[in-house]
Amino acid sequence: MLLASVLKPVDDTRMRGKLAAALLARGGMRVHVAGRGAAGGPNPAQAAAATAPPEPILHPIFVGARPGWQRLAAQGRYWQLLRRLRPDLIIVGAPELLPLTLLWRALGRGRNFIYDIRENYALNVTTQAVYGGWQRYALAAGLRWVEGIAARRASAVLLAEKSYAHELPFLTSMAPERVLVLENKYQPAPGEILPRTARPLPTPHQPLRLLFSGTISELNGVREALALAKLLHQNRPGGAVLTVVGYCQQPPLLAWLQAQAAAHPAWLRLVGGALPVPHRQIVAEIGAAHLGLLPYRPHVSTWRCRPTKLFEYLAQGLPVVLPDNLLWTALSAPLNAGLVVDFGSPETAASNVLAALAAAPDFYPAGPPTDAVAWAPEGKKLGALLDSLV
Repeated sequence: MLLASVLKPVDDTRMRGKLAAALLARGGMRVHVAGRGAAGGPNPAQAAAATAPPEPILHPIFVGARPGWQRLAAQGRYWQLLRRLRPDLIIVGAPELLPLTLLWRALGRGRNFIYDIRENYALNVTTQAVYGGWQRYALAAGLRWVEGIAARRASAVLLAEKSYAHELPFLTSMAPERVLVLENKYQPAPGEILPRTARPLPTPHQPLRLLFSGTISELNGVREALALAKLLHQNRPGGAVLTVVGYCQQPPLLAWLQAQAAAHPAWLRLVGGALPVPHRQIVAEIGAAHLGLLPYRPHVSTWRCRPTKLFEYLAQGLPVVLPDNLLWTALSAPLNAGLVVDFGSPETAASNVLAALAAAPDFYPAGPPTDAVAWAPEGKKLGALLDSLV
């Protein structure tokens, strides 16, 4: 079995940590994962030779920046991998791999694939201003066309968000049993023990450790996170320290963030930025923080989705500071897991956080959650889907 993407790393939390782990737990199968490798890392043959079952075998097929020849060369490496491995089933996690996957399926008998939809790609292209003018509409139309053909030929379609079932028009013609929602809930690493009690908050004279983790972008609110952290640092006796940990794919934003970190070392730490950060390092930062920030800007491409970091923060018992999004507060409010603020008004947000902390809030009075944010039930749904396909 092969799980494949291009821009997602080979140790991606969904591909390797969740899907591959669930497949390996079933036993009796060899699982390969193809994705982005680290610059200077092993080539595909070395990576495969260095990995032994029951771990998934990793195949870096793309190294480098988002555009460029390396991304085109990844298509050739993917095709070579298909010919060499001859997998019985592929779980494809990137739309740009769909054409070759369809060709591979058409050239042989008994070849099946599942399309794992992690984003509403066409909506992102048309609304996030990455592409300009007619290009974004042409690209979005091409994506929808390829996805529609692939969905009709796929054995099943996985959705990382419930909202995609209503947003993606090509799903309406599919049988309901061929469409499965598998949310990006939290899967502990092997041997990881999740906290069972709420973590203590700092006293007013101790530093308040804030965290912004995951993809670093304008849309995800990194500028709002810095604005809030600066005010909290200025207005608390013990100050505040914001750790920004993750990968930034926007060079101008990364340059600005690096300049801010250099200019304000007293209250700002940058971990990663120019390079992807291993998930275990992000989990370590979650364990060291007092408050996790989710300062997302309201946007049609993200507002109906539940961020992976929300599940991560809740599973680790980290109090969250989040905007007034009913989909997100439906998870956090019953747990008394955090604060709702308006990140668009940093002064008001900072005042609300300071007032809440002064009142000695009792976050997670019943302890961090388990079932509501755990991946294990999602893995069982995947196993049931595979059983139905067989």
